[in-house]
Amino acid sequence: MGLGGHQETDVYISTLPEEEKKRALDELREDDNVREQSLQQIREWINKHPNIKKCRTDAPFLLRFLRTKKFSVPQACEMLERYLTIRQLYPQWFRNLDSEDKDLAEIIEAGYLVPLLDREDGRLVLFSCAGKFDPHKYTSAHMVRVHSLVTEALMDEEVNQINGYTYINDESGFQMAHISLWSLTDVRNILRCIQNTTPMRHKANHFLNISSSAIRLIEFAVSLLNEKLKNRIFMYKSVDELYQKVNKKILPKEYGGSVPMSELVQKFKVLLKDRREAILALDDMYIEIDEKTCPLISEMNEELGIGLDGSFKRLTVD
Repeated sequence: MGLGGHQETDVYISTLPEEEKKRALDELREDDNVREQSLQQIREWINKHPNIKKCRTDAPFLLRFLRTKKFSVPQACEMLERYLTIRQLYPQWFRNLDSEDKDLAEIIEAGYLVPLLDREDGRLVLFSCAGKFDPHKYTSAHMVRVHSLVTEALMDEEVNQINGYTYINDESGFQMAHISLWSLTDVRNILRCIQNTTPMRHKANHFLNISSSAIRLIEFAVSLLNEKLKNRIFMYKSVDELYQKVNKKILPKEYGGSVPMSELVQKFKVLLKDRREAILALDDMYIEIDEKTCPLISEMNEELGIGLDGSFKRLTVD
């Protein structure tokens, strides 16, 4: 069994502080026995799966899925299969995520998407600025690839797996040109990708400085989410309103905090450099699929109400 550049090990060595161990037990039902049994079961499932030819089986990778699904092994296996499938179906979004790629490096350098240094209730905070993404120079594929690169750099960290993520999105600078990047096919496919495929615990999503051109797109996207995620979305007209929900001390200096955005970007670039080979090695993983006959793909389409012709049957936009 190929391991995508990682050496398999049956020995799990925890790097968690006691506070996170307690949260893992309280929220995820994780203890030493559950974790070891679950890792053994998901490894056996990978080894027996007829279509999975290469897959990482190290604990940090598999715990992404087990912790996201609160150690329901069947659900974690399904999410892992979906994850491998969408990487195979959409290589333009999920493969060759090289932090040294010229376009990706420029978008990161501009400050479009960056993790903050300070956490919110233990959660890692991802901060995005729509105005830092040039829709006249880059494509929707660039946007998805940057998000994929950033999240892959963070998902193996145990504290992130347990505490989850908060998102803060500054929509000032959002233009109609940003909307024009996305075709209906792109929207359909990215929705297929994000449903139950990304092993991340999404805890809160904050939007501020929402323009009239952005609000309709955001409202449409929100309408497609399940109730649990809908209840974790918050919208603000200004950064002052955001302060009522988020401690401004954790924000970039430009938004009332203490650390300049440029410093956040430079620190994150160090992490990306350190994680570069591991992220590129994800491309070694391989699952055999036939898009026309794969039951999983049919199931994913049905969840969205997508017909065989690729058009939406249930979703309409004014």
